[in-house]
Amino acid sequence: MIVLVLNCGSSSLRFKLYEMEEERVLLQGIVERIGAVSSLLTVQTAGGQRERHGIDAPDHGAALNHVLQLLQKGEDIPVRDLRDIGAVGHRVVHGGERFAESVRIDEEVIEAIREAFDLAPLHNPANLKGILAAMKLLPDTPHVAVFDTAFHQTLPPEAYLYAIPTRLYRRHRIRKYGFHGTSHYYISRRLYQLTDLPAEHSRVITLHLGNGASATAIRNGESVDTSMGLTPLPGLVMGTRSGDIDPSIIFYLVEKEEMSLSEVHSLLNRYSGLLGMSGYAADMRDLLEEAERGDYRCQMAIEVFCYRARSYIGQYMAVLNGCDALVFSGGIGENAPVIRRKICADLSNLGVILDEDRNQEAVGKEMKISTDNSPVQVWVIPTNEELVIARDAAKIAQTARQTPWV
Repeated sequence: MIVLVLNCGSSSLRFKLYEMEEERVLLQGIVERIGAVSSLLTVQTAGGQRERHGIDAPDHGAALNHVLQLLQKGEDIPVRDLRDIGAVGHRVVHGGERFAESVRIDEEVIEAIREAFDLAPLHNPANLKGILAAMKLLPDTPHVAVFDTAFHQTLPPEAYLYAIPTRLYRRHRIRKYGFHGTSHYYISRRLYQLTDLPAEHSRVITLHLGNGASATAIRNGESVDTSMGLTPLPGLVMGTRSGDIDPSIIFYLVEKEEMSLSEVHSLLNRYSGLLGMSGYAADMRDLLEEAERGDYRCQMAIEVFCYRARSYIGQYMAVLNGCDALVFSGGIGENAPVIRRKICADLSNLGVILDEDRNQEAVGKEMKISTDNSPVQVWVIPTNEELVIARDAAKIAQTARQTPWV
């Protein structure tokens, strides 16, 4: 089966085309600047060749139409006919309390995604635009929604409830939802495949460290706590997000800086984190270069980033009553040995002992980076959220074909 995976942002559309028998990527790319005067389509073939095309994409429907036309062109045509696409998998950021697993998209699911607009105003509307465009262009193909929040629906009430009046939870469903669930799910399952650790008797902490960053405590294969909350803002320090802060800071800024609430919201989401602390960049690679040259603000941004991650590891060891394995993933987690070393520093009494040679070698590849006698296994496992989406889409599409009356 051929599966198309779509991840739509407000002005972008990422895509991957999979051949599922061998789980091969046939084609992948992104359309950027959707809605601008000129949009850009970048595509990479299975052989690694990259091409860029200027296109006219006033909306997501036009952008996807260009992608679908591209799939049927070239010497190595991945799709002879659009009917060859057996399923389309869509990344959806917020599923609220309703979705604990991936589902085939129908009108009821579309309405549920709309109902979560208030919970993810920057993501769900864009996700839905991509869904509606794809369903219009591929009306006879099964479409499947895979939710970032689904993996965290196993959190117990003591972990997901906030200490605010209960009526606010009942009225507005204000609670911790967590995000990056597809990534945390993938890297935990891959860990079980790479080791002799049984999922049903395991305590695992996963760190997805990138421009967005989150930590998750996984007991017996299920998420029991995670660092992001009602929105992706709290928890670890991120590229432009503050992570955890004292809530009173918001009111202090309103008073002292005469900022509006919308300005504070923008400040905490877009101009804080590594960018805000360093005053230089949100990209960890840039910060490491400047820190090496002696820039104090970049050095402190890195230290705060690592300290926050280390404190969550300790917190989740308490939640899990120990830890069998710690996994690093995401752009930073997979490619920055110095950050992994800083995060794991002074954790030896908690059972985390890195092998520095292994740590230095593990850049962008699956590898155990702890010593052989470390009580806690430490791994680097590159994430693959798109593959999870493709697998779920294929499975649900096949089930739908086998039972068309459901």
